[in-house]
Amino acid sequence: MVRRIDAPARIPVPGGKLIEEFVGRVATGTPGVSVARMTAPPGWDEPAQTPDFDEITLVLTGSVVVEDDDGRTEVRAGEAVLTPAGRRVRYLAGPRGAEYVAVCVPAFGPDLVHRED
Repeated sequence: MVRRIDAPARIPVPGGKLIEEFVGRVATGTPGVSVARMTAPPGWDEPAQTPDFDEITLVLTGSVVVEDDDGRTEVRAGEAVLTPAGRRVRYLAGPRGAEYVAVCVPAFGPDLVHRED
């Protein structure tokens, strides 16, 4: 059966970023994959994390910077980055902020992200 998603579930996060999950553990109870639209203001960043899921980040507007042990990777509108599970990473918004789509396999979950304090 086809399931229409009329509106996303909003997942609260600090720092002014908005997460709108369309499919995933929160929005639909789907454990295998999550698809979310993210809106991050200029200057937004978050603590480093070592998630238990692969994450594909597709940047729609602005840019996202991904920091890992190998350095910094700037991902601009129209580009994407794949971050493998188990990799320590940190995400930041570029100087104009960013709107992007995050696809996580398996689905994002607060207990699977392992953010550092």
